Amino acid sequence: MPADMKEIIAQAAKTLLMEKHARKLTVKDIVEECRITRQTFYYHFEDIPALFRWMLERNTERTLQEAKAQGNGEARLRYLFGMAINTLPYMQKGLHGSYRDELEGLLTQYVQNLFEQMCDEEGLYRSCSRFEVRLILRYHSQAVIGLLRNWTEADTQNLDQIVHTVFRLMTEGISPIERKEIDRA
Repeated sequence: MPADMKEIIAQAAKTLLMEKHARKLTVKDIVEECRITRQTFYYHFEDIPALFRWMLERNTERTLQEAKAQGNGEARLRYLFGMAINTLPYMQKGLHGSYRDELEGLLTQYVQNLFEQMCDEEGLYRSCSRFEVRLILRYHSQAVIGLLRNWTEADTQNLDQIVHTVFRLMTEGISPIERKEIDRA
């Protein structure tokens, strides 16, 4: 049995979702695609949500390392958006399947964990309590997921501007009142 059987199973799931347009991803379909037994699948994964979780967790460390290599915080955020845009077709297919709730929860946790690790490494929000940091990051991760959920081709064309604005929201805040109005008050 190949040492990278988990990766083979994950690739089969991606193939079924994207190339074969499976409406509902099942263990039966995955084992047939891999030409393995159900027992082999269940040896490596408890169920399909566990497979999704493994796929996301496996990418977390690699994504963080690659993001760190991008330089400043805004470049790192742009990299994360780029990664998300590249995986959108897989996620959209998965979210339309029978594992929508599990996958959406995993995605939310994945994005929040990425933000939390980056904030810890960058030393952001040092004046906030851990509770406040988690709330802030939960807020930002939900906002980013919301943007990605309705992502368009026009958004891709305006990626730099979107990333810049989101980065400013996350790090500086953007006042809804013009600076002149604040000074007058």
